[in-house]
Parts: sequence; C-alpha cells; structure tokens
Amino acid sequence: MREPVDLRRQRILAVVQSRGATRVSDLAAELAVSVVTLRRDVEELAREGKLRRGHGVARPVLPETERAAAPVPPPVDGGPVAVVVPERHAYLYEALHGARTAFEEAGIRIALHIAPTAPGAEQPLVERALAEGARGLLIAPRWRSSATEEADYAWLARLEVPAVVMERRPRRGSALHALDTVCTDHWYGIHLAVEHLTGLGHRRIVLAARDDSPTARAVRAAFTDIAAAHPDVDAWAVALSSPGAAPDPRAESAEKAIELPALLRELGATAAVLHGDVDALMLVQSLRDSGVRVPEDCSAIAYDDVVAALGSTPLTAVSPPKAEVGRAAAELLLRRLGDRVSGGTGGPVRRMELLPELKVRGSTQAPGVPGVPEAIPTPE
Repeated sequence: MREPVDLRRQRILAVVQSRGATRVSDLAAELAVSVVTLRRDVEELAREGKLRRGHGVARPVLPETERAAAPVPPPVDGGPVAVVVPERHAYLYEALHGARTAFEEAGIRIALHIAPTAPGAEQPLVERALAEGARGLLIAPRWRSSATEEADYAWLARLEVPAVVMERRPRRGSALHALDTVCTDHWYGIHLAVEHLTGLGHRRIVLAARDDSPTARAVRAAFTDIAAAHPDVDAWAVALSSPGAAPDPRAESAEKAIELPALLRELGATAAVLHGDVDALMLVQSLRDSGVRVPEDCSAIAYDDVVAALGSTPLTAVSPPKAEVGRAAAELLLRRLGDRVSGGTGGPVRRMELLPELKVRGSTQAPGVPGVPEAIPTPE
C-alpha cells in the first residue's frame, strides 16, 4: 500500500529537522520513492515555508536567532568556487574534505587546483580560475619561506572576488591582515604537548620540526616561547626534523638536520615533540635503531595527527581540527558570496582560530629514571 503524501512529507520534515541539510537523493532512497517524487515533495514543503531547498539539498528552516548567523548560499547558477592547495599535502587534503562538504551542501561546485612546489605557483592558477569564471577563492598557499609569503601578499590583496585563506595567518599589518582567514591555534597545540609531558614528569624536551611552512614556523615559535617560560622545563632545544624540511636545504644558511638520538643524549632529554607525522614516524624509527625505546627511554608526541596513530607504537599527537577548519573557511566564503549577491556589507573581516586537541596514545609515559640523563642509552 502506497504511503499517503502527507505522511511522507511529515517524515521528510522530521529527517531534515533532525539532521540538517540532507541530499534529496539520500532522502529518496531512505523513503523508497523516486528522486522525482521526493523533489516535488521538497518543492511543495519549501513553498509552504516548512523547509528550504538548494541544488539537490533540503535544509531546515532556521529560527530567526540562527538565521542571521547562518551562511547565505549564493544562487546555484553562478560559477564554481576555486580551491587552491599544495600538492602532496595530506594535512590540507583533510581540510579540503571539510570544505568540500560545506560547498556541496550549499549546492556549490568547486574547481580544485593543485599548486606545485615552485615558488609563486599559486598566482597563475588563481588567475586562470578567475578567468574561467570562478566567483570566489579558498586558498591555502604553500609559503615555504617568509619571503615567498610576503611576495604573495600584493596580488592576493587585489583580488576582486571574495577570498578566504585557510590554515595560514598572514603577518600582522600586512596587505592581507584584513582578509578573512581560518586556521588552527598552533600555540595552543604546543601548549597541550608541553603540559602533557611536564605533567608526566619530563623536564628536558626537544622539538624536532619542519621549517618550510607557516604551520612549521608557528610550531617552532610557540615551542620556543612556551619552553623558555615554563617553570617545569629545565632544558630544551629545537632541531630540524629532516634534511629536506627547510625552505631551501641547499642554501648555506639553511638549518641542518641534527641526529635526534645524539641531541637527546647531549641535552639529557627524555621527551620529544615531532612535527609532522611522517617525520615523526621516521624519527621514532631512527631512535629505535639507535637503541632508544619509545616511550620507555623517550616519550614522543607527533604534531599533525594525519597518520600518527598508524605507527607500530601509535603516537600521542596534537590533532588540529583539520576538517573543521576547512568547513569553517568554506562557510565563511559562502557568507561573503551571499552578501555580495544580496548587496549586504558582509560584516567585519574575520580572523578565526580553532583549537586543536591532544590525543594520548602509547608513545608517552612518565620518565623511567627522572633526572638521570643516562636513561638515554649511549651507543657502544
């Protein structure tokens, strides 16, 4: 027996109100009706003001208090949103997934552009995307060095479409200070790591970090500030996590990678924070090859949490809210696009920061022999 139309539409409303934005095709499959029938139901419910519809999506009607804060989706007949991220960057690909979800819910197509490692690679990609009709830009520039970052400020500030910078924090007072940005609070991430280690009793800590991205530079600066001021940190040091982790490893002035086991012995350190995940897993392997056990001899915390949990010893990790950063950046861009369509002012520029969390796994524990540097074995 066929389900009455009114009952089916009540079920549609119940699903949309409980889940939020829901694909019409998913609703049709769940209610065992054709997509055409479901689309007609959604159109009628929208006409009655009981829900909102977008391109292939049904959304709940928001209360007035929430409506003002919600992103305003632009018309579906506009061009795509250009998204530019660096090649081979798993961290930002997770953020991209969060952004993609938000755009799809709004019925907005994205045009993805992958920037190669060469300096200045993003500008021609953006210019091409805009020439092809992109109506907005979501970008995470590579910015391997401060110099390449500064070089991009001028052209990004001249863009004539709404833009949001993701997981990057332009220099204060720069031409991009007044551009919308969404990123992780990396200072807080390092704070979590240091507090966890000192809470376990570690007093000598090493940071082995990259130096070829804004995140890496933020992690290094945060560790230096926190470790230098922390009352429970007796000694600390910063080293390059791998030979290729500098902006230009061939330059004479480039920081050289230090053998982590030797640095731990020299400092008498019993803990290390390692940025990012792949370097962290490789450094833990090098420690074991040198006879340093993790966590018995040295506790280790990875920074990024993309693959940290997959090690033979799952690594405790600072986990930035990668997908949430991407989603928040996309929603901010959708609001700007909606304001442009409706003639609104767009409101103040936003510089948003989301807090990471610490995921404790098997690579951290209290030092076996507190205060005795010889806890790190010396090679025979």
